Amino acid sequence: MARHVMTCHVLATNAVRSQAMVRKFAMTHLYQGRLRRGGFLAVALTCAVMSAAVTGVRAQDAAQPTATAPTVAPVTAPAPIQDWPAGTTALQPPADGSAAGGSNTTTVTRSGADDTATGDGSTIPLHLVALLTADGQRIDRDIVWRVFSQADEQNGKSKLVNTLRAPSPIVRLPAGDYLINAAFGRANVTRKISLKPDPASSATERFVLNAGGLRVAARVPETAAPSSAITFSIYSDRDQTGDRRLIIAGVKPGLIVRLNAGIYHIVSTVGDANAIVDSDVTVEAGKLSEASVTHAAAKATFKLVARPGGEALAGTQWTIKTAEGVTIKESTGALPTHVLAPGTYTAVARAQGKTLERPFTVIDGQATQVEVLLQ
Repeated sequence: MARHVMTCHVLATNAVRSQAMVRKFAMTHLYQGRLRRGGFLAVALTCAVMSAAVTGVRAQDAAQPTATAPTVAPVTAPAPIQDWPAGTTALQPPADGSAAGGSNTTTVTRSGADDTATGDGSTIPLHLVALLTADGQRIDRDIVWRVFSQADEQNGKSKLVNTLRAPSPIVRLPAGDYLINAAFGRANVTRKISLKPDPASSATERFVLNAGGLRVAARVPETAAPSSAITFSIYSDRDQTGDRRLIIAGVKPGLIVRLNAGIYHIVSTVGDANAIVDSDVTVEAGKLSEASVTHAAAKATFKLVARPGGEALAGTQWTIKTAEGVTIKESTGALPTHVLAPGTYTAVARAQGKTLERPFTVIDGQATQVEVLLQ
């Protein structure tokens, strides 16, 4: 059995006559869940709400049972988190609503040209603008634009025409159809743009990414492993077939990952065995969500000896099984060490043509040495 404990705090700060600051704790939610492969654990989820943009943050833009995350009551006028500084510029969305939309792929026709753009192959200037949310906050940094030509009729593949890293570039393209992708960390949006020569209008495209940030902190008993040994994998919500898509793996605690608004599944792992915590979190556009994970785990060292307290025999093959007989780890060596979730296990040692077993128990935070006697 395992226990998930999640606490969600929403902190809002409002200025009052520029003389004082009022801090409010919105609510605390507590619920229990089940940890895969057993063990006791606690997960504290803290959602820090902010109205500032995501762009000024040093985030990780690199690259896994399900419980429903608690909902949080809305808070009026949240203050920016100190290390999530505003890096956007207010920009009103177009009147035709072309910047809005919940899909990552939209089709919008735009016409535009300057005096030199004609139908004879001259280029048309296209101004690209990225918006953090539909209310018009413009992203001023860390945005990557990729322009693809229309898919080839023979192989159905699009060709990369240009890559731009300016926040609001002007790209000159011949008249035609293009797929343009705007990426902000792991948040991105793709739209189909059709350019046609028309000196009477200008071509400006606004891309709404609906992006937010996710930062995960973790705690683990010092006797089990350092916090640096913890990594996170972030998955999408389940699709219609019940599958999840890996968004990014190997995320270290404390780093911020920029994501499209939505529900995500995080898997926190310490060590290389079964000390795993997983849960669902919700990322909102223009806000930073913080999840705090507490691992219950302990370090176990294994040795095969010819006599009690003797020297460990090299080349021993080890298999660690749960009480139900499920294999969770295999290794070879004289003194292999693994971080395990609390529970009852069986260590199986193979050496010199013999197979020996010994049951053992792992207690949270207590290092264990499992000695198997070669008989």
